[in-house]
Amino acid sequence: MNDFVNQFWNWYVILLVLVSIIACGVLLWSQSTSPVAGQADTTGHVWDETLEEYNNPLPKWWMWLFHFTVIFSLVYAVLYPTLGSFQGVLGWSSGGQYAKEVAKADAETKPLYDKYLAMDLPTLAADKEGVETGKRLYLTYCMQCHGADAHGSKGFPNLADDDWQWGGQPAEIVETISNGRMAVMPAHAQLGAETIKDLANYVRSLSGLPADSLRAAKGKEAFETVGCSGCHGPDAHGMTAMGAPNLTDKTWLYGGSEATIIETITKGRNNQMPAWQEFLGEAKVHALAAYVLSLGKAGGNK
Repeated sequence: MNDFVNQFWNWYVILLVLVSIIACGVLLWSQSTSPVAGQADTTGHVWDETLEEYNNPLPKWWMWLFHFTVIFSLVYAVLYPTLGSFQGVLGWSSGGQYAKEVAKADAETKPLYDKYLAMDLPTLAADKEGVETGKRLYLTYCMQCHGADAHGSKGFPNLADDDWQWGGQPAEIVETISNGRMAVMPAHAQLGAETIKDLANYVRSLSGLPADSLRAAKGKEAFETVGCSGCHGPDAHGMTAMGAPNLTDKTWLYGGSEATIIETITKGRNNQMPAWQEFLGEAKVHALAAYVLSLGKAGGNK
């Protein structure tokens, strides 16, 4: 409530809250008056000829409960952030409360994570307790993209195999989790539909998938001349330094059908792995990397 760009909205919220509370108090007061003694005050509603609805006030104890809610609201508005940008006498905020809870949790778990941080990644990846801790971190922060079983989905790599796009060495995994990755496959629509189809057939042939041999031959020539080899290498085995995938295996991030490959070449792909260093801290990243490392053999080209 302290980020108003215009003071009009600050005062608007203050007036809206105060007028609402005061209006409730006035309504309660108006409904608390007792009818004149001996006067039959009815609403005018009659059922079954003689059954009348009287306009009697609520019981006093019930009315006092409503009065208490009005008083409570005013006290709350003074103590806590309720009135526009006013932070309240206590200075409480949801962000501050969250920070305190995180600091408390971090203080309680620090000895455990410090122990893990002192272990090198391969050793921690073989430690049952350490792997279980890393798994819990994974299920909290990573499963939304890579799946509960770490097998990934379209556009999100499988972490349980031995194919690594950015490298599967311990330092490379830590780097990926810590600072994130930005992978870009540029669009090549300018090559034309026929050349792109030739390239798609050549790429499929590299993985042993059914392909038109004539188009694959033309695609191989195009692969070498239009710049594909600059990223994926002359042997199409990819380059982990820039996240260019190996095109000769049977691992597909977006799918290996001819139509999907044509779409990839034509429109390109943009994929980002967010950075977690600032949010998780070095020790938790270390434990998380150990869990990922435990899922498959290091090395290769994912």
